Amino acid sequence: MPAKSERRPNIILIMSDDLGYEAIGIDGGTSYKTPVLDRMADNGVRFENAHVQPLCTPTRVQLMTGKYNFRNYIGFGLLAPDEITFGHLFSDAGYKTLISGKWQLYSYNPPDEAPEWRNKGQRIEDAGFDEYCVWHAHHTENKGSRYKDPVIYENGKYLADTAGKYGDDIFADRIIDFVERNKNDEFFVYFPMALTHWPFEPTPDSPEFDEFEPTPNKTLGARTWEEMKEGSGDSNPRFYKDMVEYHDKIIGRVTEKLEELGLRENTIVIYVGDNGSPQEVCSIMHDHHEVCGGKGLTNDRGTHVPLICEWPGTIPANSVVSSLIDSSDFLPTIMEIGGIDAPQDFEMDGRSFLPQLKGGMGSPRDWVYFHFEPKSARSAGRKARFVREQDWKLFDDGSLYDLKSDPDEEHPIQALNDDSAQAEARFRLEPIFEQMVPEIAPVK
Repeated sequence: MPAKSERRPNIILIMSDDLGYEAIGIDGGTSYKTPVLDRMADNGVRFENAHVQPLCTPTRVQLMTGKYNFRNYIGFGLLAPDEITFGHLFSDAGYKTLISGKWQLYSYNPPDEAPEWRNKGQRIEDAGFDEYCVWHAHHTENKGSRYKDPVIYENGKYLADTAGKYGDDIFADRIIDFVERNKNDEFFVYFPMALTHWPFEPTPDSPEFDEFEPTPNKTLGARTWEEMKEGSGDSNPRFYKDMVEYHDKIIGRVTEKLEELGLRENTIVIYVGDNGSPQEVCSIMHDHHEVCGGKGLTNDRGTHVPLICEWPGTIPANSVVSSLIDSSDFLPTIMEIGGIDAPQDFEMDGRSFLPQLKGGMGSPRDWVYFHFEPKSARSAGRKARFVREQDWKLFDDGSLYDLKSDPDEEHPIQALNDDSAQAEARFRLEPIFEQMVPEIAPVK
């Protein structure tokens, strides 16, 4: 086994599903107990201005490829079959690689929803990882449960022993096993969690768990936002609290294994959310401020997510970074951490925030860009392009928002009404749209 100083760092990238900034205790949330993530922030760094796309697939595609969606986003629940992911890049660079968690990037649509996209996307087998253990690998309308009695595809076969078990526990088990087997190697683990996405169901720590029958997932693709708010079957938003707290507990299982194996100082753990919390869930911040989830919305409630990183001995403890972070920034950051050069002609829109992780200034972003076009029958007509600075946000229809005085973006400012500060912000942000040409190659 080479000395730690001679080894490249291990990387574990954890992404929760449907959990916004307001849900984490260290970020000011008071509705849920998140001691593991709070402790990670105390021992590392938390970011106050990390932003992602308002829905899961757009964020996941950016995260895995480092590209804005207008370059390679082909449809909801889909990843272009020829797209290079961080699975390919890290495997090719000699890292041992694992994805354990939610896939849902191949053949998403049910028969009555854009059927031309069925049997398209990227198969988990082709995503570049040495090993995989995932929910929703191939199914379309028959996804099966992601929580109790989950349907999970692992390294070429479906698991047959999941009765009574819980999806994210199985995913964590596989990560722990993988880390133990590869403790003498350099490894990259991607953990796209199932939690805390709908359906809202009991966790193993809930009194109702043993008697609970999982909610069928057959019609999930066709559900509207209105149906989600009203609930379905036994799904109940009251279980969101249990789900948030159990997801924190599972993350703790992974970090405890690193500690047990003596790998903490040579492993960076990165935690981020994939979009805002569900709209049907409202949480409290600082004991008095109610924040209702904004998943699917283009305001901060839809894009503002927690970002916490821990790397003892490298990241200064109890650090806070206020600079803007974009979901396209994760790939260049972890590539720099691993000392991996991009292949020739490989295009990335993100920029590394490794210097900020280490306590330096780096080259922080002046703005983050969003090309939000879900391409889903459930979200027909929802398309937006916008640029966000720390204090200002501009949409390509000319609507400008002052985020300090109007964080929920209820009062658009048009150019005819600009004062000098608004005109200056518009002057800075308008040219950015011209740099972003919304064209992607057709998928065959």
